[in-house]
Amino acid sequence: MSKNEIKDITDTALWIAAYRAEESNRKDALFSDPLAQVLIGDFGAALATYTQGSRFTSWSVVIRTLIVDQFILNLINLGVDTILNLGAGLDTRPYRLPIGPDIKWIEIDFPQLINRKNNLLQTFKPNCHLERIALDLTSDNLRQSLFRDVSSKSKKVLILTEGVIPYLSNHDVRLLAQELHSFYNFEYWITEYYSPEILSFLRTPKRIKQMKNAPFLFYPDHWFNFFLEQGWKEEMTKYFGIESEKIGRTPPTPGWLKQKENSKQLEELVKFYLGYTIYSKT
Repeated sequence: MSKNEIKDITDTALWIAAYRAEESNRKDALFSDPLAQVLIGDFGAALATYTQGSRFTSWSVVIRTLIVDQFILNLINLGVDTILNLGAGLDTRPYRLPIGPDIKWIEIDFPQLINRKNNLLQTFKPNCHLERIALDLTSDNLRQSLFRDVSSKSKKVLILTEGVIPYLSNHDVRLLAQELHSFYNFEYWITEYYSPEILSFLRTPKRIKQMKNAPFLFYPDHWFNFFLEQGWKEEMTKYFGIESEKIGRTPPTPGWLKQKENSKQLEELVKFYLGYTIYSKT
């Protein structure tokens, strides 16, 4: 195993935070996330460089960060008082977004990531009421107990799963969606959108090899219909390519796309390859 290889799913949090740190150091940075550098260490930076498609992945992390930031702020303006961040990784939004102490932000992730954040960020003060809980979300009883507790203490809850759903099986995503839907005040859910083309790319041998210790498992036949069948309707989707053009950060053409015929036509499709969606209940 290469020393820069992803060893397990928790390493992907370092990988993503490294791209946020990289963006923050640019002269034309679209956001500032100085705590990302505090969290990643040398391994996170090396991991981001090692991973196939790093230029495209770096761009996508930056654009998704901007989209999700705005989604969250808009939903807080609509009355959300609790953000339940499942698989929070090394997200630092409670520290960098302009939200007040009346907002409850709850981060859930594996113990090693929660401990890392608690240790490295203990001298920094969040802008909101922040709680971190070490929990394996695959434990049905613990997960359901958590949801009941959050529901009982909140008025309007936003669920955030950023970079989580792809690592769950279709069965597990279906179960999660149904459980979230069963709580009356879990009103919104932010999660990613992957096009059929991206899902196909994720199944290429080179990508599978690189991600063998943290494989992508979610491959629905139709992305939006999958969630609709569990009671979650699409309220708004922002596509990375479209949003990036608005701010002058157009998408790089992925290397795997350059090998294809009619690449010019396919470059137009890249605009819709990735996105983030706000779902609400049907």
